Amino acid sequence: MDVHDFDFDLPEHLIAQTPLLDRTASRLLVMDRQNGEVSHRHFRDLVDELEAGDLLVLNDTKVLPARLIGTKEDTGATIEVLLLKEIGEDRWETLVKPAKRVKVGTVVTFGDGRLQAKCTAIGEQGGREFAFMYDGIFYELLDQLGQMPLPPYITESLEDQSRYQTVFAKERGSAAAPTAGLHFTDEILDALRDKGVKIAFITLHVGLGTFRPVSVDSIEDHTMHAEYYVMTEETAALVRKTKATGGRVIAVGTTSTRTLETIASENGGNVVAASGWTSIFIFPGYAFKAIDGLVTNFHLPKSTLLMLLSAFAGREPILAAYEEAVKEQYRFFSFGDAMFIRPAKRKERD
Repeated sequence: MDVHDFDFDLPEHLIAQTPLLDRTASRLLVMDRQNGEVSHRHFRDLVDELEAGDLLVLNDTKVLPARLIGTKEDTGATIEVLLLKEIGEDRWETLVKPAKRVKVGTVVTFGDGRLQAKCTAIGEQGGREFAFMYDGIFYELLDQLGQMPLPPYITESLEDQSRYQTVFAKERGSAAAPTAGLHFTDEILDALRDKGVKIAFITLHVGLGTFRPVSVDSIEDHTMHAEYYVMTEETAALVRKTKATGGRVIAVGTTSTRTLETIASENGGNVVAASGWTSIFIFPGYAFKAIDGLVTNFHLPKSTLLMLLSAFAGREPILAAYEEAVKEQYRFFSFGDAMFIRPAKRKERD
């Protein structure tokens, strides 16, 4: 398939720059997976959309304050370092700006020398490997010196850094937030539990490779970057029980989806406790094995995330829903509104 088959026109003013004061106040476009019909609600109405016996699977990864602004030791030039993935003890894969100033052996200092990093290898597209040197505890220094790594399409500053973190974030390691989860509050999760909806967590540490544009014409030629995931036996057992009793598994976000589908694909359709690296690329033609419904944000044109949605609910219905979202002035991307791709109700599935 051609990457341009997943393009759409998005007015720039619809790209949300700041989060709403109330996480649950976002709008919710509900799309029926069976017939493509669309309705307009608010995110708090998700409680009404789910049924007792459903299972909601969320990603509990925690975003690192991974954006560091430092100075080049020998010249004093300003260098930005974005931590992507820990590859060894005090060694990280990073993105650097301006990359041309950083060569093997370059030392960058942060926080008046409290943290130093030496470039040990050069990668692709501004990628660098760094060995970090410091006294104390690395993550405490990172909390003091780092900034949240907001996507490049967000140009306004974020006053409350916690708003780029889900309320259930627990396992640190992401370079970007699993943004579908940003709409949830403890209160809405409690309301879902009170209704009989089960809540479970997986961990997938989001890397920037997920959001990189597809640079080839044929999507079959695109390669995804690997991301680390963990599925506990507790969550795996809940998925199996939900399936066995006719309930619906609802993934929150494409990261939860990719984790569930990776494990199911590697285990004959079964969901089991597992951990490892996934580079699964889901696009039209893929047969879903684990999830029945999906809560997600609105994604970039020609992105792998939009391709995943198209695989789940059909390219034409998804693009029609996006056209409706643009017409109705929905807010797009990380701090934007949400979409629920609704599966058939339980009684309709029986």
